[in-house]
Amino acid sequence: MTAPSLRAEALRAEINDHNYRYYVLDAPLVSDAAYDKLMNELIELEQAHPALITSESPTQRVGAEPLSAFDSVRHAVPMRSLGNAFDAEDVHAFSKRVFDTLHGAGMASAEEQVPYVAELKFDGLAVSLRYEDGRLVRAATRGDGQVGENITSNIRTLRSVPLKLKGDYPPVLEVRGEVLMNRQDFEKLNQAQQARGEKVFVNPRNAAAGSLRQLDPRITAKRPLRFYAYGWGEIRIVHNGQTELFGQESGSADMPCKTHAQMLDWLQTLGMPVNGSRKLVYGAQGLLDFYEHIGSTRTALPFDIDGVVYKVDSLEAQEVLGYVARAPRFAIAHKFPAQEETTRLLGIEVQVGRTGAITPVARLEPVFVGGVTVTNATLHNEDEIRRKDVRVGDTVVVRRAGDVIPEVLAPVLDLRPPDTALFIMPRQCPVCGSAIERPEDEAVSRCTGGLFCAAQRKQSLSHAAGRKALDIDGLGEKLIDQLVDSGRVKSLADLFTLTSDELAEYERMGRKSADNLVAALDKARTPSLERLLYALGIRHVGEATARDLARHFGSMDAVMAANEDALLQVHDVGQVVAASIQHFFAEPHNLEVIAQLAVAGVHASAPRQPSGSDLRLAGKTLVLTGTMPTWTRDEATRRILAAGGKVSGSVSKKTAYVVAGEEAGSKLTKAAELGVPVLDEDGLKALLGIS
Repeated sequence: MTAPSLRAEALRAEINDHNYRYYVLDAPLVSDAAYDKLMNELIELEQAHPALITSESPTQRVGAEPLSAFDSVRHAVPMRSLGNAFDAEDVHAFSKRVFDTLHGAGMASAEEQVPYVAELKFDGLAVSLRYEDGRLVRAATRGDGQVGENITSNIRTLRSVPLKLKGDYPPVLEVRGEVLMNRQDFEKLNQAQQARGEKVFVNPRNAAAGSLRQLDPRITAKRPLRFYAYGWGEIRIVHNGQTELFGQESGSADMPCKTHAQMLDWLQTLGMPVNGSRKLVYGAQGLLDFYEHIGSTRTALPFDIDGVVYKVDSLEAQEVLGYVARAPRFAIAHKFPAQEETTRLLGIEVQVGRTGAITPVARLEPVFVGGVTVTNATLHNEDEIRRKDVRVGDTVVVRRAGDVIPEVLAPVLDLRPPDTALFIMPRQCPVCGSAIERPEDEAVSRCTGGLFCAAQRKQSLSHAAGRKALDIDGLGEKLIDQLVDSGRVKSLADLFTLTSDELAEYERMGRKSADNLVAALDKARTPSLERLLYALGIRHVGEATARDLARHFGSMDAVMAANEDALLQVHDVGQVVAASIQHFFAEPHNLEVIAQLAVAGVHASAPRQPSGSDLRLAGKTLVLTGTMPTWTRDEATRRILAAGGKVSGSVSKKTAYVVAGEEAGSKLTKAAELGVPVLDEDGLKALLGIS
């Protein structure tokens, strides 16, 4: 081999290995810049020596010439759909059917001992990839299960799909899986689409399907698509020198894997990306436990799922169970409550936030989505309404993911009636009548009424009473509404003049509740300076900035007197934050509230200046994951910061320690990959010098 061919071969191997580590192992070894440097070298080498170009080269993922139409592909093994379970009763019924059949065949003695593989149900587009002698020769959509569309040119552009398998592969292998798009990539794609004045996508699944069915593969190549394998179709293996068919409907004693879990592991050794959120469980209770765990953590996943899938683990048992109609009897999909539904937009109103932000809110015909009945959904701001072209009277797509506030994603334009109405932002606050203005270079319009506005006053009081601010236990939103609406509380200081007698007169407030609230208010009279600063609700001043201000200046008077130059000396305070702080303390009514707080006996305690021995975590970054036995995450964060450390949300090579509790997630895995030390709560306490 010539020197150029040797170098090209080495570059392809190195680039393919980096693709494998990034897309399959989720453990990249090089930066994007270093990867691009290798790819550019290979491109230049192949351009200089065209004879070196092969169909499996990673440079050949840019997309072929456009197609006039997709050809049809008949699947060698049908791509079957799954039956659905919607509740625990359905899962128990599935488990009983499986056990009854296997018990009758002498393959199971107890229902709770039947092993299953529980996996994620991806919300993407199902595809089948056919490899012959280890090389990708064809890719097809599910279609009707028997016949799909040939999308080989488009699939070849996905870097997560190996063009050539690794290791010891069979003569023929069809890999079944899902093409999808991560939510973060989806948002970037829509931003780029919007910037070019092109159509934006409703959701990641819509974007993935649209990208994969482009007649021009060069467009697909620019879309951030990913593939995850979860099954197989036709497999031909070599047995006694002969090629034999292996499959879920034919079987072969010489297949190297005997279980579904082993098959997925085997596919991964061949270079196929297989998602790690899968688990071997036993019986119906194991299935339901997996469902609950994934349901409670699904919003932390980088992509959308719409349920989980249960498959009997033993391949021999799968053969015995067989199929009914178009679905296997050995597997079932347990669906989550729908996160997207359509309903009618009846009207658009506006809500006023703590800082005066005006948020348009959609009033909807009631619709059950994400496990609850939704009647209101956010529309974010005026620009979003214009971008999405949402109008009163439209049929709209509504999304609710986990505990996230429902939002209107898009109108269904094909169902738009002729009498829809455009939204016009009101010029006056619906609560106080003050002017609504939109500051320059901001997307959000604001009420100019300040604390004169009852809506802002209520939100401000609720914020100040919160656990991370003054922590006034017993002061809930309903009571705040009554206190403000009655005119008794006009500012934060007025709270500290309330008596048990008058509180007991309010709705749902008995004598004991009133006494407890007065006691909580007394306790809140001596907050730390950082908590009081945070409670004031200064725009752009969150917990961290309030803490930095308190440590830097040491007193409320010093913070109030600070000019821009002095404020810019505070850690992470820039010109926008400094201007916001100065503006707040320049407002007469804000100064009056602070003076009234002092009269009511509210005095912030000066922050303790830590000594050198206290700063034992100075310069170190820690990451918290999971649930600790006795400390909340807030408590652990506070103690780390007090010791001079920093708390980050992601693990990197710069992370000093990962503190892991129960149900620690992917951060623990990342720590192991990077060799970052892992501590439990006791280890953190020892690090802090706490016995």
